[in-house]
Amino acid sequence: MTAAKQLEAGFLAEMLKSAGFGEQENGFSGSTGEDQFASFHRQAIADRMVENGGIGLAEMFYKSLMEKAND
Repeated sequence: MTAAKQLEAGFLAEMLKSAGFGEQENGFSGSTGEDQFASFHRQAIADRMVENGGIGLAEMFYKSLMEKAND
C-alpha cells in the first residue's frame, strides 16, 4: 500500500504544479532557487493530502496491483 500512496502523492504533486501552486511572479518572488523549494512544498502538500485520504487513487492502484498479483 505504501507504493500506491507514493504514486498517488506523486500524481497529486504534478497536478498541483500544473495548477500553478507555489508559483509566484511578483515583487516578492525569490531567485531561481525558489522553484526548487516550491517543488518540495508541493510534494509535502501532496503527501499530506494522501495521509488524509487523498482522492482515492492509492486504493485503486493497490486493488489493481493485488488483482494482477493473484492472476
